[in-house]
Amino acid sequence: MPKYYINTAIDYANGDPHLGHALEKVGADCIARYHRLRGDQVHFVMGMDEHGLNVAQSAEKNGLPPQEWVDRISARFEQTWRDLLCSHDDWIRTTQPRHHLAVTRLLERIRERHPEDLFLGEYEGLYCVGCEEFKQGSQIVDGRCIEHPGRDLVPTREENHFFRLTRYRDQLLQLIRSGEFPVEPAIRRNEILRLLEEGLQDISVSRVRIPWGIPYPGDSGHTVYVWFDALINYLSATGYPEAGWEALWPTDLNVIGKGITRFHCVIWPAMLLAAELPLPRKVWAHGYVQWGGAKLSKSAGVAVTIDEAVGRHGPDALRYFLLREVGFEGDGNFTWERFDERYTADLADGLGNLASRSLAMLEKYRAGRVPEGGAAALDEEADRVLAAYAGAMDAIDLKGGAEAAWGLITRANQYIVETAPWALAKRNAEPELDAALASLVRTLVRLAVMAAPFMPGKSEALWQCLGQRGPLDGAAWRLAINPSIAGTLVRKPENLFPKPLPTAPA
Repeated sequence: MPKYYINTAIDYANGDPHLGHALEKVGADCIARYHRLRGDQVHFVMGMDEHGLNVAQSAEKNGLPPQEWVDRISARFEQTWRDLLCSHDDWIRTTQPRHHLAVTRLLERIRERHPEDLFLGEYEGLYCVGCEEFKQGSQIVDGRCIEHPGRDLVPTREENHFFRLTRYRDQLLQLIRSGEFPVEPAIRRNEILRLLEEGLQDISVSRVRIPWGIPYPGDSGHTVYVWFDALINYLSATGYPEAGWEALWPTDLNVIGKGITRFHCVIWPAMLLAAELPLPRKVWAHGYVQWGGAKLSKSAGVAVTIDEAVGRHGPDALRYFLLREVGFEGDGNFTWERFDERYTADLADGLGNLASRSLAMLEKYRAGRVPEGGAAALDEEADRVLAAYAGAMDAIDLKGGAEAAWGLITRANQYIVETAPWALAKRNAEPELDAALASLVRTLVRLAVMAAPFMPGKSEALWQCLGQRGPLDGAAWRLAINPSIAGTLVRKPENLFPKPLPTAPA
C-alpha cells in the first residue's frame, strides 16, 4: 500500500476551538478517510502549538502555570476533534520531548550543512502577539495586523539569532513555478509567488526573555522562536531524528489556512532546503469560515460555538455542511438558515429519504433479501458518478465530490418515481421489480462509500443496514466499483436524519 502522510496546521493553545479550526480538521479528515478508502496507508497527524508569548500570557490571565494551561487546552481541542469524528493517528504537541529533540536536531543539522544560514543580529520592527510574528509592510493596514486588526502592534528591538531566508528566494520561486513544490489552490500559489517576487528578509529564529519555549541550541539565553519551533512538528511527528522517520517523510499533504501560507510555503520549505531534507509533496491552503461576511476567530469573538453547531443536527451534518456549503478552497459563510436548509434538503429529504424508501420496499416485497437484477440505467449513472467523485476527491475538490454524490441521490429518488416499484409489484412484474430494487440497493452501497469521508457516523449506520459488516475501507471501495450484493439481507434504517420537531407558537 502506498504511504500517505497528511497533517493539519497545529492549533495555538490560547483559547477554545471554533468553526474556523473545525473546517480545516474535518476537511483533512475527509481527505484522509478518502485515501484509506482507496487503499493508501494513511498516517494522519493533528496537534497543538504550545509555546510563545501569547500562550504564556493566556496562562497567566487564567491563573495557571503554562504547562497546566496547555494540558487543559490540548485535551479540549483533541476531544472536540474526536467529537467531530476525526480519525487522526497521532496528536503532536510542541511541549513533548520528541518535539524538543527534533527542533534541536534540525537547527544543528542546518548549522552543520550551512553554518552561514544561522547568525546573530539585531532586529527592530512591529510585533503582533496574536500572530507571534514580526510584521512586514504588506501585512499591515492602517497600522494594524491584517489578521488581528483588534490588537496593537508592539514596537520591538532585540538581539536575535537569524535564519538567512533571503538565500532561498530564487530557489523557492523556481520550485513553485515549476510545480516541483506544489502550492494549491492556484489563488494561494499566486499570492506566494508575488510575495517571493517582492523580495524576502532574513527572519528571527530566536527570542530573548521568553522563558516559555525550547532553549536555543548553544545559547541558553535565547528561546527558539515559536513559529520556527511549531513548523518542525511535521517532522517531529515522523520520529525524527530517531531511526525509521524516513518511512513517513516527506509529508504528502499539508493542510493549512490561507492566513499562514507565508510560514508554510516560504519559511518552512526554506528551512528544509537549508537542512537538505525533502520538501512536502503538496500544501493546500483553505479559506475561512465567515459569519456575516467576517472571519470567525478567537480574537474577534466567536459568534457560534462548535458545541452549538453540533447540537443543532449532529457532527455528521456539521461536517457535511462545512465541506459542501463553505467549501475547502475560498471563504464561505456559516448561517443557521443555510445549515437548516442543507440538512433538510440534502440529508433528511435526500439521502435519508432514499435509504428509507428503498430499504422499506426491499423488506415489503422481498423480505429484505436483495434479488438478482440486471444492470439498469441507474447503475450506468452510478458508474459515471463514482468516477467523477474520485476525480474530484483526487484533486482535493471536496465540494465537487459531495456534489457528485448528492447528484446521484437526486437521480435515485427520481428513479423510484420513474420505475414505481409499488406499481410493478401490483401487476406482478417480477423481473422488472427485481431489477429496480437491486439497482437501488447497489446505488445505496455506492452512496454509503462516497458519503463516508464526509459523514463517517451516518455512513457506517447505513453500511450496516445494507448488510455489510466490514469497515468502510479499501474493500468497501472495491465493492462500490462492483457492487455484487445479490442475496444480502438488508433492513430499513432507523431515522437517519430526523427532522426537528416544530416549535409551538408563542
